[in-house]
Amino acid sequence: MPLDATAVPLVVWGGGTGGVAAALQAARSGAQTLLLTPGPWLGGMVSAAGVCCPDGNELSPWQTGLWGAFLRALQRQEPSGLDHNWVSCFGYRPATAESILRHWCAQEPRLEWWPSVQLLSVERRGARIEAVVVQRGLEAVRIELQLLIDGSDLGDTFPLAGAEHRLGWEPQELWDEPSAPPKAALEADPFFRRQPVQSPTWVAMGQLQSAQAPPLANRPLSEPFAQATDAFGLERTITYGRLPEGLVMLNWPLHGNDWHGQLPQLFDPDPAVRGPVERQMQEHSLAFAQALQEASQGWLQLGRCFPEGNVASHQLDGPSPLALMPYWREGRRLVGQAVVTEPQLLPLGSGQAIAPLPFDPQGAIGSVAVGNYANDHHYPGPDWPLAPKSCRWGGRWSGTPFCIPFGALVSAEVDNLMAADKGFSTSHMANGATRLQPLILNVGQAAGAAAALALGRGLPPAQLPVRDVQELLLRDPMAPAAVVPLWDTPWHHPAWRQRQRAVLHDPSLLQANGHWGGEPSTADAGASVPQEPHEQLWSGTLIPDSTGGYCLDASDGQRWPLITLEPALHHWLGLQEHPTPVALVGCQNHAGPWLRVSRLAG
Repeated sequence: MPLDATAVPLVVWGGGTGGVAAALQAARSGAQTLLLTPGPWLGGMVSAAGVCCPDGNELSPWQTGLWGAFLRALQRQEPSGLDHNWVSCFGYRPATAESILRHWCAQEPRLEWWPSVQLLSVERRGARIEAVVVQRGLEAVRIELQLLIDGSDLGDTFPLAGAEHRLGWEPQELWDEPSAPPKAALEADPFFRRQPVQSPTWVAMGQLQSAQAPPLANRPLSEPFAQATDAFGLERTITYGRLPEGLVMLNWPLHGNDWHGQLPQLFDPDPAVRGPVERQMQEHSLAFAQALQEASQGWLQLGRCFPEGNVASHQLDGPSPLALMPYWREGRRLVGQAVVTEPQLLPLGSGQAIAPLPFDPQGAIGSVAVGNYANDHHYPGPDWPLAPKSCRWGGRWSGTPFCIPFGALVSAEVDNLMAADKGFSTSHMANGATRLQPLILNVGQAAGAAAALALGRGLPPAQLPVRDVQELLLRDPMAPAAVVPLWDTPWHHPAWRQRQRAVLHDPSLLQANGHWGGEPSTADAGASVPQEPHEQLWSGTLIPDSTGGYCLDASDGQRWPLITLEPALHHWLGLQEHPTPVALVGCQNHAGPWLRVSRLAG
């Protein structure tokens, strides 16, 4: 079949969360960009995979960049708000997310999107990739390129390009990772060969038949899910991932629909090998949904909100309860100029609230994105023991922040290859904290910004001064992104950008507790907290406890647990040692159950 030759400066393969972010940011930054996706939807885990309860980067200091812009777009577009479930502070419908991403991409004249294409080959000569070949409809198209970004969930281009990458576990001895198994265990235990990556999940959607649960007996589910409700009970298990309009995300790790079987086959290049396993994953999730339906006596039904199959790209709903793709927690990981390992995620020491800053070979802070997820690994059997990196903050548990260095996005041996999704250069252990939707949106944004700079200057990405990439992210007019972790400086603080730049110039201004160490600002960050569409006034008596938690004895007689994502209110709450009359502004979440409060009234 003859090939239709095309030339594009930047090609982004994969419609994952980071891939879409990279393509969008590159186009906004001036690069002609072609986004190629294997499916009909944009967004990967935030939309097509149905993982609509984001984890990590929930506190307002970490709500920056494309993640922050995405979150605020969701708040505007979901009529009933985002406070619906107890696993996350945010919940939204998959089609809402996809429509936002599609609208953003359609607004960029330098960005072209080809949905539903098949990646056939990657052409490499020496240290450079020259072209990709894709099947588009009935036509094979060869696309010459200057720079390739892999924005897929599984690192699809790495083996085709012969690019060095990792798949599977690394021994503790390699990077001194406290949670990694020793080399002897890796070699002796067949578990590590059966389980090269964290277990994926094919998300299914449920639909609640009423806002309030009927009386539910906590009886065991049918096998193999009999123990799924042991930890939290039936109602809490069902409402774990509640979304607007009574939709429910079924993504349950505890004897639920995580998939643990035949994982090596899912990385086979032959669709005839992968297909039967993927169908088993789908059947497993549908069986889990059916078990919950029976146990709840029909309160939970199948939630039919996805198109069926690889349908026309304009369709944003349909009859299927199954997500359009699996939720891949881990895939192939690029061997980069730098690698993120577990010690780089952990607090510097006891009582300290940030991980070590990464520095490039020139001695500059190398960070281009900030994450804070605690770390979480999914395997069959008991929880894998992980070094702790959580802290009590705002009346709840949160993860301590860490930084992603620019070198982790850039291939170590292919001059014009970058990674923008969860396949950037991390260890297997670190991937448990770096794989989450908010961070990956901002990792993708950083990759796209760097790609535009590299193309504009005619340089390989590895030769870019990291300070230039950081400055492009900080001054972005639509989604400015943080590059250093300042706990006390939220995205809406008037001095936010000034403090980010100051720490880059003088790292000593970032204190060990993550607070700003320079001159105090006269601005009152608490007073500047933006209003939200569904916030209300709550009055009553604040009751602090001895564990860093808070309750509100409301004036209507109800007692509500309180949480906050805002540093100024967190600071004020921490000063209250006794019951205190209070009036607060925030949003209620019946599934939490909690009040998510943002500021004092008045």
